[in-house]
This record gives sequence, structure tokens and C-alpha cells, in this order.
Amino acid sequence: MRELEAIAAVARQRSFRLAALDLGLSTTALSRIVAGVEERLGVQLFARTTRSVALTPAGERFVARMVPALREIGAAIDDATDQRDAPSGTLRINCSSGAARRILEPLVLPFLERYPAVSIDLVTESRLIDIVAQGFDAGIRQMGLVPTGMTGVPISGPVHFLVVASPAYLAGREAPRVPADLLDHRCIRIQLANGAGYPWEFQEGARQFAIDVPGALTLDDPALMRRAALANAGLAYMAEWRVEADIAAGRLVSLLDQWMPTEEGLCLYHPSRRHPSAALRALIEMLNRN
Repeated sequence: MRELEAIAAVARQRSFRLAALDLGLSTTALSRIVAGVEERLGVQLFARTTRSVALTPAGERFVARMVPALREIGAAIDDATDQRDAPSGTLRINCSSGAARRILEPLVLPFLERYPAVSIDLVTESRLIDIVAQGFDAGIRQMGLVPTGMTGVPISGPVHFLVVASPAYLAGREAPRVPADLLDHRCIRIQLANGAGYPWEFQEGARQFAIDVPGALTLDDPALMRRAALANAGLAYMAEWRVEADIAAGRLVSLLDQWMPTEEGLCLYHPSRRHPSAALRALIEMLNRN
């Protein structure tokens, strides 16, 4: 089992160093394990250079058949060990940085306090990944982004969006009264994880439309967008929960409220076919209670 997990980790990371970090081994020890498997099989699974690691054709075939079997073995072990009274072990959860900020204090920290035998690895990245292939127990994304074959558990209610600006930016300028007025303002443009620009979305009754706003500054991190708006860089398009304290304190002003859309909230998701571990079940139960 350990040897197969080592092969899977190297295949996933395409790096002995990164795979060794995942497994808690030294790079030398991991190389010996992989070499031992290759010697017993009589085939080379990885093509190694000083700069890269790639699967050989034989390695591709081996990993394609081995990884699903390894998952089944892991699920069987989980089923057998999940009867323990107290949840324990490590939960690996993948989510966006914004989701991580939103759940850290109200969910993650209280959970760890309640279940001291559980640890949580909260890994953030903007792109949507295959959580099973990357070795995660669960993911957290907007409900509409949950992949098929996953079971979702709601975390938050709908997310309302706002256009905000600082009072200093608006001083001496006419505030936008309709979305088309944004074309005459400096806007903090949004870049998505895939590098594409994100036009600002609006709605008027049942009609939805988007505007490619102008602006000299483009950012891909909402936390930086908020800071830029506070620094008078221009108008920002933000989820309400990120800026509600700034609005209450008068640091930012909300604009175009009657035009702003609402999107689905966050949810935790995990593979439907895999029996959740005791730790994951405990986290889901805490979500359901909240």
C-alpha cells in the first residue's frame, strides 16, 4: 500500500521532491521505494531528468489502473476504521482563498477546538481542480461550480454583490446612477484564474447583462481589490460580505444597489461514491447544525 501511494504521489506531482513532502518522506527514501517497485515489475515507470519527472508509457498504463484500485482500498480502510468513537486524522480541503477567509473563524477553528484529534489542511487556489485526483477529502466552492458526481452541503446563503468606492474617490465626481455610467469612471478590473477578464454583471428585473468596465488596474484577488478601493484607486465590484464592515464604518460607499445581482452561496462537496470519514462526517454535522 505504501509503495503504491508513493507511485501515485510522484505521478500526481510530477516531482519527487513535492511527492516526498506530501508523504512525509525524504526524497532519497522515496526514490528508493519507486526504484524498488520498478525493479520488481521489471519496467521503468518514470522517465527522470535533472529538471523533470514524467510517466513512461508503461507507467501511464500502470497508474491508470492502479490509482482507482488504490482509492477503493483506501475507502475500504476508511470504512473499517470509521467506527471509532472520536473523529481523528487529517482532513484535506481545497477551496478558493475567499472561501477560506470566510469559513476560517466561524467553522474551521470551532471544529478543531471541538475535535482535537482532527487536523485540517486547508489548501487554497483559484482554479477548480479534481479533488479526488489531487488527494483531497472535500472541496469548498460556490454551489454552481460543484462538479457532477459530488455531494454538496450548503455553507452559506446567497451572495449579494456591490459596486463600492471610497468617499475620497467620489469627491468632485458624479456618482454613477446607472451601470452605463461606469464607462466614465476608473474601475478596478477583475481577472479570472484562467487569465480572462470578468465583465461586471448587473440585472434589471429578469434581464441580466454585463459591462466590460474601463480601468488601468486589473487584479485577480478580491482582498487586493478591496484594498485598492480603500486607497481611492477607483470603483470595485465586491461580494457584500467582504466590504460590509467598511460600508458601515463609512470607509466605502455602496453604489447602483438596485442593479446588483445575487449568486449562489458556498457549499462543501465530497465524492458521492466514497463513504465520508468520521472526521468529514463530523464537519458535515457541524454545518447542518449551523
